[in-house]
Amino acid sequence: MAPQLADILQDSVFRPELVQRITFRSAPAALEVVPYNPTWPNLFAASKEQITTALGDVAVAIHHTGSTSVPGLPAKDTIDIDLVVRDATNEAEYVDKLENAGFKFLLREPHWHEHRFFYAYVPHAVNLHVWSPDSPEVERHLIFRQRLLDCPEDKAMYLRAKELAASQTREHSGNLQDYNLLKEDTIRQILRNAFRALGYIE
Repeated sequence: MAPQLADILQDSVFRPELVQRITFRSAPAALEVVPYNPTWPNLFAASKEQITTALGDVAVAIHHTGSTSVPGLPAKDTIDIDLVVRDATNEAEYVDKLENAGFKFLLREPHWHEHRFFYAYVPHAVNLHVWSPDSPEVERHLIFRQRLLDCPEDKAMYLRAKELAASQTREHSGNLQDYNLLKEDTIRQILRNAFRALGYIE
């Protein structure tokens, strides 16, 4: 089932008190924004192969998202992946298989479209987001990526926001969530620009 347009347009609100933590990262998440690395698409392809081999037809779609998916855009040296499975609530179908493939189950967020989050550090750093087919977040991520590809001005605006967020997070000894929150207003602005260009809003 495809997500509804109203859900795609709806901004999410982070609810830390509702997060169900499974485990903790074995090392801090990287916060340094580095120059674009032309090997990032290859690293995504390798992770996609890992996931496909582990899950078979449980994996409905696998998307390279985030800044490493945008050619020329500096980013944290971590590959962001959206994995769509048949049913994110059916953890028996995919959790053990992903863990056996090297991805560690970090947390679940039932309140946020049944989001599950995994990470890996070897052979390279990966943030793996698991969703059901009706999740609007997958479509939002794809729309955001396409907007950065299509609009140099928004791409430059996002880069400024990323660099400032990384600097402020390091300065105040913050974490990855602090970094993400500092970028949130800019991300929402770029999404609004994309929605307007697509005719979703006026």
